[in-house]
Amino acid sequence: MSFTPQFFTTAESLVDSLDKKLLVVLRDGRKIIGVLRSYDQFANLVLQDSLERIYVGDAYGDIERGVFIIRGENVVLLGEIDGDIEDALPLRQLPIEDILQMQREEAEEKARKDKLRYALLHKQGFSVDFADNDLY
Repeated sequence: MSFTPQFFTTAESLVDSLDKKLLVVLRDGRKIIGVLRSYDQFANLVLQDSLERIYVGDAYGDIERGVFIIRGENVVLLGEIDGDIEDALPLRQLPIEDILQMQREEAEEKARKDKLRYALLHKQGFSVDFADNDLY
């Protein structure tokens, strides 16, 4: 009798990720890094020693979050973090206050460009949806 490996496409596939450091990208765009401690049939996750990482350009900042519970429907992407590769990335860590300021400036610049683009599109007869999207 030969053993055929099983490939799960449900929450059961998370069993190999238990007690490993993961990066979880949420529907609202946030990136959470933590150690997966538990999950259920709905892919709700419990991360321990978690932090929210904010990227701006080639810099990032971390906000400590501790134990973090994530509802499964909010997970867009989930992956294991390789510590060696993470340390070798050409990113620089900055204090979170600096990152938040850079993020605000980047958002203001994007809003300014979007406003110009929307005005140009409107002039050409296009309807522009101003609703905020949740990246889903």
